[in-house]
Amino acid sequence: MSAKPAIEGGRPELSEYVPYSRPSLRKEDIEAAVGVLRSQWLTTGPKIRELEEIFAKLVGAREAAAVNSGTAALHLAYDALGLNPGDEVLVPSLTFSATASSVIMAGGTPVAVDVEGESLNISLDDAARYATNRTRAISPVHIGGLPCDMDGILDFTSDNIAVVQDACHAIGAEYKGRPLGGFGFAAAYSFHAVKQVAAGEGGALALNDEEAAEKVRRTRHHGLSTSPGERHGAGASYYYEITGLGYNYRLSDVQAALVISQLERADKDLVKREELATEYDSLLEPLVERELLETIPTPPEVRHARHLYIIKLNLGKLSVGRDRVFAALRAENVGVNVHYIPLYRHPFYRDRFGWDAADFPVTESVFERILSLPMFTELETETVGAVVRAVGKVLTYYKR
Repeated sequence: MSAKPAIEGGRPELSEYVPYSRPSLRKEDIEAAVGVLRSQWLTTGPKIRELEEIFAKLVGAREAAAVNSGTAALHLAYDALGLNPGDEVLVPSLTFSATASSVIMAGGTPVAVDVEGESLNISLDDAARYATNRTRAISPVHIGGLPCDMDGILDFTSDNIAVVQDACHAIGAEYKGRPLGGFGFAAAYSFHAVKQVAAGEGGALALNDEEAAEKVRRTRHHGLSTSPGERHGAGASYYYEITGLGYNYRLSDVQAALVISQLERADKDLVKREELATEYDSLLEPLVERELLETIPTPPEVRHARHLYIIKLNLGKLSVGRDRVFAALRAENVGVNVHYIPLYRHPFYRDRFGWDAADFPVTESVFERILSLPMFTELETETVGAVVRAVGKVLTYYKR
């Protein structure tokens, strides 16, 4: 390989751009969607209930409600929990905005908590600093698909503190042999275009309370007391009542069909992602030994969902910062990304809640170092090798 990175005038390691993620839609998925189009029942139809039954079983929950995004799933979880003004929810500072904005949408107050330096998941030690008699829930985010310490999370909670998991990265993840949906009050999942199971948009809320699940199903459809299916047919009544404030959070049957089709091979696809992660681990080991970067270990008691493959740069060994490495790898046609810009760095949260970087030293440190490498089901092992060569070329060039 060329010793000079493309950004410095060398030749790119990859001839074509490889994104950090890409949906894996196959012929059977397209046929499933076309079948719904031919049925002419496009939304809130039989595919929704079919998906909910399949998904609840897959994630180990008693119930599941299909919705139009992971954000909607989180919002509906807090709505079902009955958040009141002044109620607080502990959220990790290193996450996407939806983890916190969903709390605000439901009337509560998010409280940002630092993360662990190794896993990047929420720090329970720091959560203990912020827990008060106003704390109503904690929202562990399984960053990249790596499960949080669920035993620790459950030990942390009490009768007054619920667990609302942000599992939007974590379809297929397990903790000590159990799917994550069986833990706590609820777990929100996403079917966004970059996720392991992709419908473009969409999500599901796994619940372990039947009454809450029924409330969620009403609330996602404007608060109507009956579903479209119950009002369909020659003998059905038009009548319904609005039983509470609701939203248009419906998932279409077309999207549901796409998800159902992909769920049929979800475990097989996860095995492929696990193989890709193992390949990354192996090929990156020389750079780890040279102390140019760190990888994130997977504890033996968990199954990682492998949504993201995140590395941490050792900036003390480099003459440039993360953003220059980011730009250099993009010039190599490697679609690296950063997950995520911490909540306290966004003007909305900083100004509204007074969050300051000094309060989150671990998050601030790791944010400056993290990069996500390409990870998707149809990524080829040869491409993984080219990505790692590009990483090695860039880091070697900028080594102190």
